[in-house]
Amino acid sequence: MVGRPKKKAKAGYMISAVADLYKLHPQTLRLYERVGLLKPSRSQGNTRLYTDSDLERLEVILNLTRELGVNLAGIEIILNMRDKMADMQSQMEDFIKFVRNEMARSFTAADNPKARHAIVRAVPRPVLRVEK
Repeated sequence: MVGRPKKKAKAGYMISAVADLYKLHPQTLRLYERVGLLKPSRSQGNTRLYTDSDLERLEVILNLTRELGVNLAGIEIILNMRDKMADMQSQMEDFIKFVRNEMARSFTAADNPKARHAIVRAVPRPVLRVEK
């Protein structure tokens, strides 16, 4: 992948700096913005400002185009899939956290004198009657 500066910018990089850094024409960056692949923030003077996350996304775009020959439509699909996968990953982490909390709560509830010496801890469940 293409290297980028070690220093993290808080405000962002201007389009000319990004174009020089990645050996691109500024029009290419404007095209990526126009088709929705990049969404740089804007300064009060309406100057495009690229953040570190914008640069990471640009690196993915450049890798797909330069190394793999993917066209802009393909890049859009791939980036959308990556975003959805990141959302799913976040949801899975939240679900795992929820399950762990519920299990910890269940073990705490089962921590009574009878359950303490059991081979398998189980919370007593109410008995349901089934009529024939």
